[in-house]
Amino acid sequence: MPSNPLNPSGDVPDTGVPAQLAAHMTMAEQHEWHRGYLRRHAVSRRNFLVGSSAAAAVAVVGCSPFGSRAYANEAQLTVAGRHVGFGADAASQLRFAAQLSRNPKEARVFLDHGPTPALGGTAEAEVRNLVTQIPDSDGGVLAAEQFYAHAPVDGLAGRMPHFYRWRTSDGFSSDILSASTAMPTARNAVLPFRFTMMGDQGTDETPTMPAGIAPGDYDDRYYKPDNDPNAPHAANVMRQIAASRPDFHVLAGDIAYADPSGAGKNPQFVLSGGGRLAGGFDKFNPYVWDVYFGAIEASASVTPWMFATGNHDMEAAYGTHGYGGHLARLDLPGNGPAACPSAYSFTYGNVAVLSLDANDISYEIRANTGYSNDTQTSWVERTLAAYRGDPNIDFIVCFFHHCAYSTTDSHASDGGVRDAWCGLFDRYQVDLVLQGHNHVFERTDPIRADHVTKPAPDNSIVYPDTDGTVYYTVGGGGRPRYGFQPGSPESYRGNTVADPAVPNSYYWTKDGSKKDEPAPWSRVRFRNYSFIRVDVRPGFFSSEMDVVAVDEYGREFDKLTYRRQVRS
Repeated sequence: MPSNPLNPSGDVPDTGVPAQLAAHMTMAEQHEWHRGYLRRHAVSRRNFLVGSSAAAAVAVVGCSPFGSRAYANEAQLTVAGRHVGFGADAASQLRFAAQLSRNPKEARVFLDHGPTPALGGTAEAEVRNLVTQIPDSDGGVLAAEQFYAHAPVDGLAGRMPHFYRWRTSDGFSSDILSASTAMPTARNAVLPFRFTMMGDQGTDETPTMPAGIAPGDYDDRYYKPDNDPNAPHAANVMRQIAASRPDFHVLAGDIAYADPSGAGKNPQFVLSGGGRLAGGFDKFNPYVWDVYFGAIEASASVTPWMFATGNHDMEAAYGTHGYGGHLARLDLPGNGPAACPSAYSFTYGNVAVLSLDANDISYEIRANTGYSNDTQTSWVERTLAAYRGDPNIDFIVCFFHHCAYSTTDSHASDGGVRDAWCGLFDRYQVDLVLQGHNHVFERTDPIRADHVTKPAPDNSIVYPDTDGTVYYTVGGGGRPRYGFQPGSPESYRGNTVADPAVPNSYYWTKDGSKKDEPAPWSRVRFRNYSFIRVDVRPGFFSSEMDVVAVDEYGREFDKLTYRRQVRS
């Protein structure tokens, strides 16, 4: 094993928690253990400042949202990693956020904004200080501090651009960009619109922080030999999404992969070139988020990005069931169940969108299973009922991480999702379910009551009110791809098989075991990097929605059209 400069002996430090116990701790218990560890291994303020200034002292081109310039605590305060989202009322609310180059101290951060590039309004931003302290592989503690600026803007006109720039009190001013609100939910709002979706994104670049590690030391892309480690897959997908010019984008969890292990365990910083991960721990590096926000900025600064959370997004270094870091970095609508920050809903024209947290109901990865005490599922039912009863809503889309229906050899299907939500999707005629977790593309035929209602080959039409719900797995956003079940080949446009059914898949059961099952519902399987593009055409008498699967080079390989009669 190569030498680790933080731990020359290569020994795993005594963590004080048995690996077997850690594997069965909830995320809340992991965080409490984590806090106790830090009390036993106090960080001196001097060492903490070394860590805390690291995000501000990035000097490596391409691995930081602040480019090639190095920042120290006395340097000018700047802003990068800009990203925009919708508020709870997407037609009138935008949420602007960005990362700061250093501790602002006495400096102030502003968002200048307005309906034209002349701007005209100014809001002082809220600065959220995210402190991270985690054990490292030499028995010490990595301390980091990151700062995020947030500025909500309400009372805007629907489907109109709103211009903005970030500014600091010590002289920095960004370029002027614009993002647009959603189309109002009204039957006379009949203009077409587009959104895109994928999951399991991560980054192509890896952080060179904390200070003192060599480039590539912390490299957890874990590409397999057949994945071409030199290909920037996440960047390729990003370019295609940006070229699609969506009105908004949704990401079905596993966002940045600061925790590349994804098992819902306590965090530990380990150099991939030298250190050994202690039993009962997940790898974690908070500086991955610096890279991530820089990677998505070109799209996310002008297009609202809406996030769900996956297993790699449970970060035990923070409270709120491992989601405390997301509450500092992201602005989520906040109109879902109080216990679940990443469960929320919004509408865009005639489409209702629900983001759900499948970590709450997963039978496979159980660190947060049941954490909402069923309040999320109760909220899902109430929300679906309200949207299906609204005559201005034609289509309902749910997106989340763990898969109700998938046939990969890595995770396959999660019985927890089926047990908690699929009956509700049937009852309230959900049109699309968009999932991640499995790093492939897979699409089902329409399903109702766990059975296929009709075959839906490429370029066919689905009538969701009678045909049922179609489930998409779109986990090829950038992380290493998975395989399908042995003997089950890919099947997609130009490469279809006569019978795409899979005889030998499985699903996760309530006791955490796998149960074999056939998968007659698997219609399209594509083992490469991809996303979906959804084109919605609202109408007065009928509305349509085209869902097109696109690979990382812009080639389409599947399409379904969904059609609903408009209710009076």
